[in-house]
Amino acid sequence: MDKVVPDAASAVADIPDGASIAVGGFGVVGVPHVLIRALQQQGATDLEVVSNNAGLEGQGLGLLLESRQIRKMVSSYVGENREFARQYLSGELEVELTPQGTLAEKLRAGGAGIPAFYTITGSGTQVAEGGIPWKYDSEGNVIASSPAKETRTLSFRGEENEYVLENSIATDFALVRAAVGDRLGNLRFHSSAQNFNPIAAQAGKVTIAEVEQLVEVGELAPDDIHLPGIYVHRVVALSAEEAAEKPIEKLTTREEAAS
Repeated sequence: MDKVVPDAASAVADIPDGASIAVGGFGVVGVPHVLIRALQQQGATDLEVVSNNAGLEGQGLGLLLESRQIRKMVSSYVGENREFARQYLSGELEVELTPQGTLAEKLRAGGAGIPAFYTITGSGTQVAEGGIPWKYDSEGNVIASSPAKETRTLSFRGEENEYVLENSIATDFALVRAAVGDRLGNLRFHSSAQNFNPIAAQAGKVTIAEVEQLVEVGELAPDDIHLPGIYVHRVVALSAEEAAEKPIEKLTTREEAAS
């Protein structure tokens, strides 16, 4: 089955208002910039987005925040995006902060059909006990917070600890970026772009991948495939200019030595 679609606009055309979307990338690395811009132009609103962070101002998911298309973020990190932090603290955006490793496992488990899992992460903290602010009002009062989670004392590898039950995440759509993809949706990621992309792709009921290089079926050796095409439903081949788009999160330079 040839999964290649004509362009990013057609790939995201059926994403409705209120959809949940898992988005790959970390910072600005491995982010599906082209698909995100297409979604911004498409105009779907009230979105719930699951991603490690929300890019930077004017880049990646930062675009959807600026156009007020995101209702809720499920993330690990607010950090580098001032608009993300501003919307959260001013009550314009709901944010479900989740430990990074737990978020990754929630996506992986969702893709694997595992409804929930126990983890020691967050035991004895507000992650387990509840009370992490999810949403503020315009006056800075907390109007929604995380609930208490089920915990269980278990013996594992000879040690008894309290474990927290975490629900997995499965989303309506997923947007990812890969270095190479074939017409069946088999993907290969470059270096650290493997971050959240494979697990985001697994979690989506409909996964859309933008690929920097499109190859024919059979050109990717089995050992070079990082994500099999069974998880991918649509493939968008990027132009040379789009593929070359590799923004730098923090540009650090030094003075040139005197000759």
